[in-house]
Order: sequence, then C-alpha cells, then structure tokens
Amino acid sequence: MKIAVIGGTGLIGSQVVKILNASGHEAVPHSPSTGLDLISGKGLSEALTGADVAVNLTNSPTFDDASPAFFQTTMDNLLAAAKDAGVGHAVVLSIVGAEQVPDLVYYRAKVLQEDILKAGPVPYSIVRATQFFEFMDATMSWTSDENTVRLPATLIQPMASADVAQAVADVAVGAPLRGTRNVAGPEVFPLDELGRITLAARGDQRTVVTDDTAGLFAAASGDALIAKEDAVIFKTTYREFLAR
Repeated sequence: MKIAVIGGTGLIGSQVVKILNASGHEAVPHSPSTGLDLISGKGLSEALTGADVAVNLTNSPTFDDASPAFFQTTMDNLLAAAKDAGVGHAVVLSIVGAEQVPDLVYYRAKVLQEDILKAGPVPYSIVRATQFFEFMDATMSWTSDENTVRLPATLIQPMASADVAQAVADVAVGAPLRGTRNVAGPEVFPLDELGRITLAARGDQRTVVTDDTAGLFAAASGDALIAKEDAVIFKTTYREFLAR
C-alpha cells in the first residue's frame, strides 16, 4: 500500500514511516520541510497522488484559542484533497478522554478534528492515545523552578511513543474502522507521583509539590484521561522507558 504520512517527520510520524516501510509498504513522509503546507493546501494534492491511505499526524503549533481554527482548516483541506485523489482511508491520531476535558481548548479542538473527520467524505479511523512518556519533561517544565516542580494528582495512563506509532501503523494498513481505537500504557499514575519517579531516576534533587491547580492537566478530573475497557493496552512500562 502507498501511505501518505502527513506530519511524517515528527516524533510519531517518523516512527510510523519506519514501521510501515519495514513491513513492505510505501510510506512517504510529508511536512513543511518537504514542501507541504496544510494551512494553505500547498503541496497537498501532490502528496496524496496515488495514495491508498492518508495518515494525519500534524499538530497545532499552540495549545491556545488558535488550535480549533488550525484543525478546522487543515482537516477541511486534507479531506477535500483526499476525496479528489481517491484516497480510500483517512487516519488521525487523537487523545483518550478528550471530550471529558472541555475546559482545555486544545482538547476541544481535537474533538472538533474528530468530528470533521467523521462527517467527511473519506472512510476513516481514529486512534486515541493516552499521554506520551516523552512529554513528561515538558509537563514538569511548565510549573517548575530550581527547587520545586508543582504537579496535580491527575490520573494518567501514559505510553511510549513507539507504541503509539505501532498502533497508528496497525490501523493504517487495516480496513477503515469507521470508529475509534483507544490505546494506552499498562500503568496508571497520579501525575505528581510520576514526577517523583522521573526526578529520582535522573538524580534530580528537586521536590515535587502536589498542586491541583498547576499546569495543563489540572483541568482533568477523576478518570477522564484513563483508558476504558475497550482499549488496547501496550506493554512498555515507564520505568523500562526511563532505563533506556
């Protein structure tokens, strides 16, 4: 199969391309660095020519009020071009529990992206993943100083980006789900505990202070970000990831 991977040079996209090509498919990465601009549509028809599948892994450059417009424009452009090119399957990567965190505009924007895909002209699949291990450093940096890291006790079920990429690749080569596949890691942590594990593994002497108003994930409550019973659970643990 020929698979156009939009956002194919990023953290997930580059791994998806590698997995698909190693499996004998023709996965082609597309991004601004290859001449594709999803906002204007420049290079989109060329990227999708001859493609059986379009995988959209692009992300909004910001998490603020500009994110809904980004996903509206890019999805409208992608689906119109995919229809014109005869693409038979469109795949997007989204977030487990996005609709349960309405106070986060970025999560509302991801739900909007899903809704545009569902209503569009191309058979589709949605892969919803939990938070990535690789983003823990950025998460801590939002609310830290030289002595402390402030994190909420929000429950999360993180997973390795390599496992996310495998999940996306598996869906891309299958028949359109016309629905959603949820994927997650094997362990649930309060975010503040995960911060302590991370600092200890790195010999970082800063103290984690539990602050349920701190950072992006303070907007999530209860088990909003935890995978439900239908999720595919991958095996890589956070401590295994840290030990690499």
